[in-house]
Amino acid sequence: MKILVADDHSVVRKGLIQIIKEMPEVTEVDEAKNGSQVLEKIGSEEYDLIVLDIGMPDKSGLDILQELKISNPDLHILILSTYPEDLYAIRTLKAGASGYLNKNTAPEELSKAICKVASGGKYISGTLAEKLVFNLGDDADKLPHERLSEREFQVLCLIASGKTLSKIAEELFLSDKTVGTYRTRILEKMNLNNNAEITNYAFKNNIIE
Repeated sequence: MKILVADDHSVVRKGLIQIIKEMPEVTEVDEAKNGSQVLEKIGSEEYDLIVLDIGMPDKSGLDILQELKISNPDLHILILSTYPEDLYAIRTLKAGASGYLNKNTAPEELSKAICKVASGGKYISGTLAEKLVFNLGDDADKLPHERLSEREFQVLCLIASGKTLSKIAEELFLSDKTVGTYRTRILEKMNLNNNAEITNYAFKNNIIE
């Protein structure tokens, strides 16, 4: 099994590689420190699985995930992130990821997830599975950001990280007007008034670090 580990933090990346190399099923482990490197390596190498972080400097893991599932729909991708499972797991699974784990996961569970995802299965933690069972209510039970579409949530994250609408438009290959429309919808759906309130909400709910 050949695996690509993508994480911008060198210490974390090296630690993951060390854990994965100890798995008997693994024959080779490659690494990428940002989104551009991921896309470059995927274009020239074949991997059985990618362990992908969400928070990277040039392209977010969500953007990379969406690009990879368009160009390589059969590629197995396991998201490993510091972001809370209940905020990001369902969105990443809907976007094409085969599994989601928090970085605090024990090495044994990481190995188990890698094997399951690489064989074509899906993997979420027992904790998240339990949360999903107890949160099958209608939209009235959802938090404001959970009512957003995938694109609206993506724009929310980018606004909260301090990016201008023109910069967001450039990153998402959209027009400024379209991004402005998404911002208006976000404010309406979440009953917020401005970018400062979006940012404050995102920090309070651990949507961004």
